[in-house]
Amino acid sequence: MRLRALPGLMLGIGIVVAATAANAQTKQLTIATGGTGGVYYPLAGGFGTIISKEIPGTTATAEVTGGSIDNMRLVGSGNADLAFTQVDTAVDAVNGRDKFTKKLPIRALAVLYNNLMQIVTLEGNGITKFEDMKGKRISTGAPGSGTEIFAIRLIEAAGMDKDKDMKRERLSAAESANALKDQKVEAFMFVAGAPTSAITDVAASPGIKMVMIDHGYLVDKIVAKYGPVYVPYTIAKGTYPNQEKDNQVAAVWNILAARDDFPEDMAYKLTKLMLEKREDLGKVHKEALNIKVENQKSANAGIPWHPGALKYFAEAGIKVD
Repeated sequence: MRLRALPGLMLGIGIVVAATAANAQTKQLTIATGGTGGVYYPLAGGFGTIISKEIPGTTATAEVTGGSIDNMRLVGSGNADLAFTQVDTAVDAVNGRDKFTKKLPIRALAVLYNNLMQIVTLEGNGITKFEDMKGKRISTGAPGSGTEIFAIRLIEAAGMDKDKDMKRERLSAAESANALKDQKVEAFMFVAGAPTSAITDVAASPGIKMVMIDHGYLVDKIVAKYGPVYVPYTIAKGTYPNQEKDNQVAAVWNILAARDDFPEDMAYKLTKLMLEKREDLGKVHKEALNIKVENQKSANAGIPWHPGALKYFAEAGIKVD
C-alpha cells in the first residue's frame, strides 16, 4: 500500500518544487507613480500589464505615491524599480539640489509626454488671471509631488511669496478637486497630462462653471532661473467638458526612469516596449500616443540615459543628440 502511494506523493512534491522554482524565477517590478486622480497611475498600470504580457517571467505593478519627488527618492533608495517623473524633478535629484540633499543615481529610459501645469478655479471665485490668486486659498499639490515644485516656481516667477501672499493647501489632485467643489479652496494647481480625471470631474459637475487660468507667459522667467526644462503649451478648447477656449500653460517633459544599476537587459526591453507598444498603451490614456520616437532627445530627457536605453536607440537608429 505504501509503495503504491509513493508515486502520487512524489508527484505532489514535484509539483510543489516546480511551483516554488517558477515563483522564484518571476521578476516583480514596482513602478512609482502618483495619486489616483492623475495620469501617471493609470498609465503605469497599463504599462505593467504590457510588461507582464510581453516579458516572460516578469510582472509589474503601479504604486500610488505622492508624486515625482517621492518617486525619485524611492528609486534612488532602491525601494522602487521604475518611476514616472517630471524632468525638472529628475534634474534636481541627479544634481542634489532643492528638495534633494544628495545626488541620486537616476537615469532616463524614455521620454514620455508633456506634463501640463493646470490651474483650475470656478467662475465667481474672483480669479481670472494668475496674479488674482494673491490672498486666496490655493492648493499647490501634495507634499512630495512634482506639482508642488512647479507651482512654487511659477508663484515666485509671478512675484509672489508662496507663504505670505496666499493661504496654501497641500492636497492631491482628487482632494483638490473635491475641496474646490466644496468651496474649501478657491483654486488648485496640478501638473498632469490632459485630460486628467480630477479636473474632468470638476468640469463635468452640474451647477458650477470651471475656469482654467492662463500662465504660459511666465515660462521665460522660470527658464531663466531653472534652465530649459519648461516650455509653453496650449491645452486646446474642448479638452475638458464645457472648456470653451484654449488654455495657455507651462509644461515640462515626463520620463520613465530607473537607477543607474538597473539591469541593462531589462532596461533595453522596457525602453523598447514603451516606444513600440504606445498604441496599446494609448487605449488606457491618450497621452501615451504622445510618446514618440522624435521626442527621444537628450535635451528633453534632462538627465543621462541608462545604457540599456542607449542600446535600444542605437539598434533602432534613433538619434538622441
